[in-house]
Amino acid sequence: MRYMREKAKWRRSPDVSHSSRTSRRNRQKTKSRDCHLEKKELRVRDLDLGYDSDEIVLSKYCIGTCHSFYKNYDLALKALMDKGSISTKNVSSFPCCRPTRYETMSFMDAQNIWQTIKWLSAANCSCIS
Repeated sequence: MRYMREKAKWRRSPDVSHSSRTSRRNRQKTKSRDCHLEKKELRVRDLDLGYDSDEIVLSKYCIGTCHSFYKNYDLALKALMDKGSISTKNVSSFPCCRPTRYETMSFMDAQNIWQTIKWLSAANCSCIS
């Protein structure tokens, strides 16, 4: 009897298959502007880190804007910079899209030695102030 009472507490959520398709489409449209992770295959040699390798690796990087993350600090600082009250030299007045976690990348170089590079490929992106 107890099982029947507990089972009655659980309710199924309504079928939202149509609305989830729409929201997925909308997410993809805004994703192109908002901070997100992109992937690109490239040769290790093209990274210009000094490794002699033609191996192709999957590099992940952060791209997009962070306009929705502006805080009062960012808005006020930008206004002061626009008025010339604060020098714009080396001052960032807006949040930027940056990796918050990294993945290690491993590959074989031209001498058949495994190389591992830490903090090269982004694993997660977020807006950083």
